[in-house]
Formats: sequence, structure tokens, C-alpha cells
Amino acid sequence: MAGWWMTEADDPAYREEVGPLFLQVLRPRSGQVLLDLGCGEGRIGERLAAQGVRVVGVDVNLELARLASGRHPVFLRRLPDLACVRDEAVDGAYAVLALEHLEDSWRFFAETARVTRSGGSLTIVINHPLYTAPGSGPVIDPTDGELFWRFGDYLSEGRTREPAGDRSVQFIHRPIGTLLTQAATAGWSLEAALEQGVGSRAASRDPILAQHGDIPHLMALRWLRR
Repeated sequence: MAGWWMTEADDPAYREEVGPLFLQVLRPRSGQVLLDLGCGEGRIGERLAAQGVRVVGVDVNLELARLASGRHPVFLRRLPDLACVRDEAVDGAYAVLALEHLEDSWRFFAETARVTRSGGSLTIVINHPLYTAPGSGPVIDPTDGELFWRFGDYLSEGRTREPAGDRSVQFIHRPIGTLLTQAATAGWSLEAALEQGVGSRAASRDPILAQHGDIPHLMALRWLRR
């Protein structure tokens, strides 16, 4: 899947929307030690390292981990297993477009809380749960072309598979309330939550996406370790 991901990460929308949204919510500080969970090829960690952050990457894909290791230290692990990291070892953790692919989100929040010092942070960027709900999607009125959004099975956990090159990737949908409850139970206190629709540049390139401005596509959240 490494080749497919490199194509995705080079998509203009990733550079224009995902990265800036993440940096807006993270608020990095020089000297911090942060875990990059699902670091991929390491480009986000590289941007943080340029700001004085020490980034340690975690990924399951050997090819991507090799690319990332040229930018910062990386170890292979099947998330959310962080057993090789000692308690309160880092100043925080983050995951960009990774949580929606993990089977065990309860353990994700518990393990990140275990390895993070008191006062540290957890930051995630996810495809918005409204967008990933099974059966959700745009509906266009054929009479006037107006776009509406079908919610699908938003209120219950579900799974979908989306094309990824010659394979497919599983997305696990969880309502926002489920994610917030799991994080709170693990000891995380919510500090910030941002929802974002299609960016202006993407909208200018696609007349259909231009109608999605008020439909949330991405969500970013930052928690504080109590």
C-alpha cells in the first residue's frame, strides 16, 4: 500500500487542508518529544522537527518506515500497541488520518494516555465521522442541481471499504460522541475541536466540491493529559 499512500499524500488537498489543519490544532513547542502514530513517509514529522520538536515515528509499513527514518527515528509497531514505550515517556502524541483505520480505538486512547506525561497532549486529524458513516454521501436534486447530504448510519459504529489503488482500505466509523467518551474515560481532557469543509482551492478546481463548503470533511481534536 506504500505506493498508493505516497500518491495520496501528494494530493493537493492533503497539503492544502490536512497539514495546515493539523498544525493549527497541535500548537507544537520546541523541545517537545512527540510520538507520530502512523507516521507514513514522515513528512509531517519533518515539518515539526524543523520547529525544534523531537519526533519519534510509529508505523506498520516497512517501506514507508524506511522513508520516514531519513527524517526522524521510526519503529515498526501494529497500532495501538505501544508496549515498547515506557509510562509517561513523551510529551504527547498525534495521529493524522490514522485513527479511522484502527480496530481498537479504546486501546488507542488508553495507550496514548499511558505513555504521555501529565500535562501532555494528544492531537488527531480524522475524516469527519459524518463523512465516513456507512451509506453517507451527497445527493443532488436533479431538478435544480442543489446538493444535500445523506447521513447514512451515523449513530452506530460501522465499516466501509474504499478503493486504494488495486486494493482497498477499511474505514471504521465511530460517532463523535463515542470518540469523546473513550478519550475522557482514558484520562484525556478536550481542549480544542475544529471541523472543516472543502477548502477554497479544492472548491475552485471542482464545481461539485464547491457545493460542499458547509459539509464537514475533516475534524481535528486536541486533548490534555490530566
